[in-house]
Amino acid sequence: MRIESIENARPEMRQALDRASQFLQLVAVLAALLAAVAVGIAARGFAARHLDACALMRVLGLSQRRIAAIYALELLMVGLAASVLGVLLGLAVHEVFVRLLAGLVESDLPAPSLRPGLFGLGTGLVLLAAFGLPPVLQLARVPPLRVLRRDLGGLRPTSLGVLGAGLAGYAALLMSVADDAKLGAIAVGGFAAAWALFAGVAWLAVRLLRRAVPEVGAPRWLALATRQIGARPALAVLQVSALAIGLMALMVLVLMRTDLVDSWRAATPANAPNRFIINIQPDQATDFRRTVEQAGVSGYDWYPMIRGRLTTINGRAVSPASFSDDRAQRLVEREFNLSHAATLPTHNTLAGGRWQADEADGLSVEEGLARTLGLKLGDRMGFDIAGTVVEGRITSLRRVDWGSMRVNFFVMFPRAAMPELPATYISALRAPAQAGFDAQLARDYPNLTVVDVSQQIAQVQKVLDQVIRAVEFLFGFTLAAGLLVLFAAVSATRESRAREFALLRAMGAGSALLRHVQRTELLGLGALAGLLAAVAAVAVSWALARQVFGFAWTPSPWVPLAGTAAGALMAALAGWWSLRGVLQRPVSETLRQAATD
Repeated sequence: MRIESIENARPEMRQALDRASQFLQLVAVLAALLAAVAVGIAARGFAARHLDACALMRVLGLSQRRIAAIYALELLMVGLAASVLGVLLGLAVHEVFVRLLAGLVESDLPAPSLRPGLFGLGTGLVLLAAFGLPPVLQLARVPPLRVLRRDLGGLRPTSLGVLGAGLAGYAALLMSVADDAKLGAIAVGGFAAAWALFAGVAWLAVRLLRRAVPEVGAPRWLALATRQIGARPALAVLQVSALAIGLMALMVLVLMRTDLVDSWRAATPANAPNRFIINIQPDQATDFRRTVEQAGVSGYDWYPMIRGRLTTINGRAVSPASFSDDRAQRLVEREFNLSHAATLPTHNTLAGGRWQADEADGLSVEEGLARTLGLKLGDRMGFDIAGTVVEGRITSLRRVDWGSMRVNFFVMFPRAAMPELPATYISALRAPAQAGFDAQLARDYPNLTVVDVSQQIAQVQKVLDQVIRAVEFLFGFTLAAGLLVLFAAVSATRESRAREFALLRAMGAGSALLRHVQRTELLGLGALAGLLAAVAAVAVSWALARQVFGFAWTPSPWVPLAGTAAGALMAALAGWWSLRGVLQRPVSETLRQAATD
């Protein structure tokens, strides 16, 4: 007797649940990335608002150490409160998941332990230390002279030492959240490279923009918009980078969710085989095929099946004692179902090597079996088939979709015929709707074993429906959080834009002109961020699909265009909402507030 779990369940069920688990880990990583952007934007805005107050405290004699301690303690208290609130919200989401997955687990789940809560608190504090603390600690270094000269003591880029330590801790956090080395490496490496790319391209775009739009000859609103961006290049680069990272996280989430759900829905299509028929003797093959075709069955699987026991690997005898893995031991102690075909099965894909028809010494092995037994291309395997020893060299590795409910084999010979070996036939077909089909097969061919897998298919479809519902819920939750982050990224420049527009209005610029300037600037920054995010999201999604989720993925050529449009639209809407009162505010009020801030 043995206990079956997710790790050793049926391949089609395990593949679906593994992909669901990996997607949820990806969602957690992307949520942590969005949280980092949000914390960085909020902390920088907080520090910018308190520069003058810190300069006044310096004038009144408060030491830098005391100022740093005050703001660090304030940040710690806010971070702890937010982390506790997030843990409580996570507990509520957990209860929603339990209800969504009701029926998948028949027994009551145990109460959640303290470990997820402590991990959530630790995550919040790491995000705070990596992205919130560096700009806030700069408040302690504000010069007292800022009370007279407002141009002194502005926020500067964080030192390389502090930034490096924070990013290293954050990368370790992401790897821990991912709980998968490959997924974590692709996410961390992809987003780190994307951040550097976004900043570099944004800086170059700002430089080119100042030269591309002349002062004379260009529309006034366009000239003013480009000069607004060029007057504060660092802020423009920061805003484009933050927008692009947030959009990239959302696009990866949308692309992966769409293709993953599609792959799940396609795993058990409406015409999937629901009968497996084994032990068809060679002299029954012609009559059997005629029978099922006369019943209206078409497009069914038909393969020879050879029973063989694995005896040697690279010339060395193997037994269950040769392996420490439980699954490897079970595989070696039983007979394999082998087969042969001149062409690669249509529902299999090559994962390595080459498939050459009628290669006398070739073997094709399923990649999961190769990992379990520690096999690689070029290794030799020996099988005892009814007293005959047959050896072959592994020339290809196959990726098998176990959820397809088709006939699949761990090991295949790429040969059209092997008359020297005893074989029977196996077929997988969709039983016709007419009653009595199974009874007729049993009456005409009493030696056959007909396996009705209708209930198994229904169970797989039920599990997939429940998993999809859970994934959709978390997808919507994270999508909403990402939209809030994008809104915060655009809103971060509200006060600086208000002062700039107030000065322009004081010098005679009309509201209509400034509205054009605002709209142009937001659309330009959003479109650039959307284009960069779409290109990077396609690259990261391709790597995740191929290397982590294990399904073929071809990006749509419309993704960059859609990303550009989405970035421009979201930036414009968020900017309109956060800046809608800027142009209606009296000029005197804005300038008076700027003078007293």
